[in-house]
Amino acid sequence: MSKTADSWLPKLVVAPGFILGFAFIYGFMIWNGVLSVSASRMLPNYTFVGLEQYVTLFAMDRWWVAMRNLLVFGVLYVGGAMAVGVLLAILLDQKIRGEGVLRTVYLYPMALSFVVTGTAWKWMLNPSFGLEKLMHDLGWSGFSFNWLVTPDMAIYCIVIAGVWQSAGFAMALFLAGLRGIDDSIIKAAQIDGASLPRIYWRIILPALRPVFFSTMLVLSHLAIKSFDLVMALTAGGPGYSTDVPATFMYTVSFTRGQLGLGAASATVMLMTVAAIVVPYLYSELREKK
Repeated sequence: MSKTADSWLPKLVVAPGFILGFAFIYGFMIWNGVLSVSASRMLPNYTFVGLEQYVTLFAMDRWWVAMRNLLVFGVLYVGGAMAVGVLLAILLDQKIRGEGVLRTVYLYPMALSFVVTGTAWKWMLNPSFGLEKLMHDLGWSGFSFNWLVTPDMAIYCIVIAGVWQSAGFAMALFLAGLRGIDDSIIKAAQIDGASLPRIYWRIILPALRPVFFSTMLVLSHLAIKSFDLVMALTAGGPGYSTDVPATFMYTVSFTRGQLGLGAASATVMLMTVAAIVVPYLYSELREKK
């Protein structure tokens, strides 16, 4: 085979997938942006209306509830999953007996879909036949846990389910980072008289800064597009007290037939993701240069 064929054949093989991926990802992003400045309602209507959809969006109380819920869920979900993940990774890093079994148990929830997780936790947290009923059957008649049906507390049920599922994923990343640290650094610190907690706090955890940042990036992305977990667990209720931007966009676009408004909310979500991803990519590319 000639050198010319060697150069263009791999490009030819990759080209169809690249073109389709570009069209179905970036093409739909552009189309969504076009719809967000149009008069689209039940069906696309490309009459240009400027920022009218965005003005309507930011004037809606339900949108601000969704944004507030995203902030609460994002901070607690990302922080909780990372905190539990670090603790589990440190536990497994002590070379305890049965590490393989424990690692599998901790990581298993990540193999489930958010729909399965949401449905399971909906059953467990339902006051009628979940945890509260179990405690009553065991004789604790005064026990009450009705967060799932309380508007101000239901968002925390979503946080609990999300942390339960993603903590194992964070653990796997942190454990890989811990196993990559040179043991001689730890031994030298022990010779100097440093205790194990101090070694982790002052030496090991700071060395895991890239892992912390990568984990936070992945979990933040999952938090922003958390549609299936919310729909399976609360469906945005009670009322719309647990709405997040993803469920808001779905409801407005496909239940209320306001495609332009839904596209505007999706564009805001895209900008939120970009605000997290772009600085990370910039820092990575600058370090490589």
